[in-house]
Amino acid sequence: MNIEKLRDYCLAKKGVTESLPFGPDTLVFKVMNKMFAICGLERTPTQVNLKCDPERSEELREAYDGLIIPGWHMNKHHWNTVFIEDIPPKLVVELIDHSYNLIVASLTKKLQAELAAL
Repeated sequence: MNIEKLRDYCLAKKGVTESLPFGPDTLVFKVMNKMFAICGLERTPTQVNLKCDPERSEELREAYDGLIIPGWHMNKHHWNTVFIEDIPPKLVVELIDHSYNLIVASLTKKLQAELAAL
């Protein structure tokens, strides 16, 4: 997967916005104003930070050694850095969905209702 496909996929999800809050080189995707994906635009190879269940994070890091690593500049227990060009696109989509779903589940009931109404 490349950055354009990642961007298109993230923006197609309900309630998602994109912004550059950390400067022109870091693209952030949020659902209901909470981050679920952070992508460095000038980093090669292309990588994205995604939230992940801690147990699953460990499994993924072992299975994809060097391609899924603890989240760069993030809480390493809850975030992974994923090298999206080097792992199967189906897995990238699954990990984006997982991150999005974790954030949605953490929203207040009010925000979840607002998201559902979109």
